[in-house]
Amino acid sequence: MNRRTPRRWKMNCTAWRFTPVALLSFLMFSLPANAQESKTTEPDPEAIFKRMTDFLAQAQQLSVTTESEFDVVQDSGQKYSFGETRTIVIRRPSHLRTDTTKRDGDKSGMVFNGKDITAFDVTDKVYATVAKPGSVDDAIVYFIDDLDMRMPLAELFSSILVKTLPDRVLSADYIEQATIAGVSCDHINLQGERVEFQVWVARGDRPLPQRVIITYARAEGQPQYRAQFSDWNLSPTAPDSLFVFTPPDGVTKIAFVPRRSDPEPPE
Repeated sequence: MNRRTPRRWKMNCTAWRFTPVALLSFLMFSLPANAQESKTTEPDPEAIFKRMTDFLAQAQQLSVTTESEFDVVQDSGQKYSFGETRTIVIRRPSHLRTDTTKRDGDKSGMVFNGKDITAFDVTDKVYATVAKPGSVDDAIVYFIDDLDMRMPLAELFSSILVKTLPDRVLSADYIEQATIAGVSCDHINLQGERVEFQVWVARGDRPLPQRVIITYARAEGQPQYRAQFSDWNLSPTAPDSLFVFTPPDGVTKIAFVPRRSDPEPPE
């Protein structure tokens, strides 16, 4: 079979040779779509994440509301979804308060005033207090690690822990520019050793997280935790009285049961 180039194509090639502008246009339209798109530089997801964590670590005061939803994997393998609304107020270096309302109506919270940590459950009418002088960072670590209490997204609000987050990122991807509740955001995905972390970070001079999705890739059923942030305030009204817990009538004081750090001695 004769595979010679047709004379007409030879003539066209000759014509292109003498028209540089036309040749450039031809090459641009002949490139594959992905090759053309590669010329556009995407934002650096790790730089976006580090900017967010630095901004949170430096915030001396803040308040925010989170609307969260989380999966609980059943023995059958099914995943049930539960949710809660949490309000967080921080006044560094030594004041923290959280108030939580679950979807079933249960209300609870935690108060730290630089001297004591108090956890309370309004529905069950109980509270517990333990002396723990120090900073907000100290209180968060003690509350989670020593008292074995739950505080979702705590790492974002500890100025020490939040600085370590970028070091635990194994890979990062920029997904898209998106709008969350009217806020223009950079949507990025971060892969760690145990979790995958999607976060929508506000663009501009206040790089605050607007939404997160955490996938626990190594856990059975790969459950997720999802949270939407709203009402960010970096200069909230936070008087000392906000960080004082006064037990109402009918509320019973109980003791914390710290996590056992040492193995039980043999019998």
